[in-house]
Amino acid sequence: MLKLHTNMNPGVSLLCILVCIILVSCDRVYVHPFNLFAYNESCKGLEDKDRLLKTFVPIPIESPITPAYEESIRNKSEKESKILGVDYLKDSAYVLGARIYRELVEMHTGENILLSPTSIYQSLLIFYLGASGHTASELQSLLGFDLPSVSQNCTSKIDGHKVLPVLRTISNPSEVDELLFSKLFCLFSAPNVHLSESFVHELAFADINFYIRAVDFTNPTRAEEQINAFVKSKNTHTSKTLLRGIDPATNLLFAASTQFKAIVKGASLLNEPQEFWTDSETKISVPMMRVTGNFEHKFDSNLNLSVLKIAVSKSVFLLLLQPISNLTSAEEQYSLQPSYLWLQKLSLRRINLTLPKLFFESVYNLQDSLNKMNLSELLGKSANFSMMSDVNLNVQKIIHQQLFELHPGEADQAENSTEQNEVIETLSITLNKPFLLAVHEKESSTLLYFGRVINPLQGA
Repeated sequence: MLKLHTNMNPGVSLLCILVCIILVSCDRVYVHPFNLFAYNESCKGLEDKDRLLKTFVPIPIESPITPAYEESIRNKSEKESKILGVDYLKDSAYVLGARIYRELVEMHTGENILLSPTSIYQSLLIFYLGASGHTASELQSLLGFDLPSVSQNCTSKIDGHKVLPVLRTISNPSEVDELLFSKLFCLFSAPNVHLSESFVHELAFADINFYIRAVDFTNPTRAEEQINAFVKSKNTHTSKTLLRGIDPATNLLFAASTQFKAIVKGASLLNEPQEFWTDSETKISVPMMRVTGNFEHKFDSNLNLSVLKIAVSKSVFLLLLQPISNLTSAEEQYSLQPSYLWLQKLSLRRINLTLPKLFFESVYNLQDSLNKMNLSELLGKSANFSMMSDVNLNVQKIIHQQLFELHPGEADQAENSTEQNEVIETLSITLNKPFLLAVHEKESSTLLYFGRVINPLQGA
């Protein structure tokens, strides 16, 4: 204990007291209010819950009926989402998405990439809801909730059921009438796997079609055919093959598929294909569209980006990010900078924009990215999912599929005349080399999609 001499100068005494206060304060860690809201104060009864699971066996994938458990989660009433935590979860999903994107760039050189940070966050939160012990702690840390545990035996430190309503709020734009924005989640388990009824009941996302089916993974070829056909039958678009190469030891597989289709209002398809440079030496001819209008824009030398903001609905906007120098340095901004920097200091400009008509798809196994992040055991054979099932689960694949479409408003018309705009100073921007794109929800500025376009014909 610090003792002050009775004859010490009062000023020196005050200084010593202030130093003590500062030292004590430095040991304190700031905890976001949402952490406190979602934190489980007590672990009592959680381990007992593990042993008292009420389970069921999903119906076979080839069954034509709609099972009662799926009807149950679709008819589940939605509670009002708490506004507390929207910014926290938005930022957590952004950070997680940046980590995954960094790994995808290394694995998919020269390819288009598109990911949905909120979809990735949702899928991992689902596994967190079914996790216990060390697996729950590791997933909790990955999701951005890194609180000290009250007990080493605590099954769960963050109540995922409190997080879900907030996550639904940030991942589901309020008005998408002008868009096609659909989400599909599928959980496939082996025929001998019993799943927890309470776990499945919590997976009711108002904006997501969720299906749970049993598949025989011991016949990998047949399982691949069945899963690919099932997902295609539930989607609103024709897609690539969802997955290949199933390990026969798998007894649980998760697939998330999203589709985003938007129209650039006022844009017209040009009569002839235009040049697009996939790299400094290779050019291809691609369908292009052109639109002239007032858009928010900036040249940012600090970020090495030209940023253009386009509203595609009342609640969703698109950012087109054109590298000033090279694509690699621009992509690094996603990992190094918060997304709000893209939106700062935009100014309204009259712009004549020429850009490719887009239709491309990105498919990847989230497990591959986790492996590169040294988290291979997070969802593997040694993982503990006792809140999800009464058997040991072996998750080999978490498939994410995103389809992105961007079309002109009047695709069949020729290029519009720009004579009426010649009097106004107009900035011409042409996206004829690899660029980045980002889709945001307007109210919260949540990043719904982020990706790069290296070849507009890659998915055509």
